[in-house]
Amino acid sequence: MSSLSLTMRDSSTMLRRNLLHARRYPSLTLNLLLTPVMLLLLFVYIFGDAMSAGISGGDRSDYIAYIVPGILLMTIGSTTIGTAVSVSTDMTEGIIARFRTMAIHRQSVLIGHVAGSVLQCVMSVVLVGAVGVAIGFRSTDATAMEWLAAFGLLALFALALTWIAVGMGLVSPNAEAAGNNAMPLIFLPLISSTFVPVDAMPGWFQPIAEYQPFTPAIETLRGLLLGTEIGHNGWLAVGWCLALTVLGYRWSKARFDRDAK
Repeated sequence: MSSLSLTMRDSSTMLRRNLLHARRYPSLTLNLLLTPVMLLLLFVYIFGDAMSAGISGGDRSDYIAYIVPGILLMTIGSTTIGTAVSVSTDMTEGIIARFRTMAIHRQSVLIGHVAGSVLQCVMSVVLVGAVGVAIGFRSTDATAMEWLAAFGLLALFALALTWIAVGMGLVSPNAEAAGNNAMPLIFLPLISSTFVPVDAMPGWFQPIAEYQPFTPAIETLRGLLLGTEIGHNGWLAVGWCLALTVLGYRWSKARFDRDAK
């Protein structure tokens, strides 16, 4: 059997292991999923009329269309916190030491975590998207290619944040610290264009909000689903995703290999 086949076999085994853990202990995933859902409902039904009037002079339905793409990206950030906790738990409870004594591909442990996290992110996005549709979100003008591009962007963003979360889990001394270290993945969407346009923010803060990873991805997703102007945000979003993926992978691999010595 070739090295690639062995890697794929061991990685699929680790993926099944992580999915079984997620199924047996769903409370962490549900708690992280509730955050974007509650924010969506809060900003639509409590602040929706005031926010929509302040942004575009429209009604609540306009604000639903505005906020849902941002909440979908926030869902990914929230879900990947569970990955950091899961990786840290594996590293501190001794199971990794046992894996290293077995004839399995070393990187399959990380690949299993990443693949499982991306699948969970996709499922979480689908669930939150269903909530958005239930409360009135519609994307009637998007073509099939635009929907496919939007899905690809969400998957790529999930991959990028997952590798960063894996690195955070590896450097954390315990699961609690991993959850705290990964909190920027929820905090950054709050200071992006998720809830209000960048133009409505203080002038000194606008560059920070505009060029952080979430805002270009959110504006690109809005452009694909709602037909708004994408501009340079598409290239920025893809660039951020690729850069974070490479950074997270190299960071995670270096840390995992160091701990294996």
